[in-house]
Amino acid sequence: MAKSKETFGKKEKEKKRLKQRQDKLEKMEERKANAKKGKTLDEMMAYIDENGNLSSTPPDPKKKIVFKQEDMNTGVPKHEEEEIVREGIISFLMTQKVMAL
Repeated sequence: MAKSKETFGKKEKEKKRLKQRQDKLEKMEERKANAKKGKTLDEMMAYIDENGNLSSTPPDPKKKIVFKQEDMNTGVPKHEEEEIVREGIISFLMTQKVMAL
């Protein structure tokens, strides 16, 4: 009498493979059932509220803040040179080095 060629390990691998296939099919069916396609444009729109957060409702026009373009500073501020005033007593002066500056 010959022994069965199917071992316990082979049976377990086959069960695992069939379970994974079944899980994959269930996930695919669930994705098809909950598909987001076919929504209208209004349902897909996202708005930004006055605090910068995403919202599904349009922002309130009463809370809208209007800025003038002249008031905005879009460039690098101009560097204003300040006159340096140094105070103190000179105890020793090397004229050779002062002339080099």
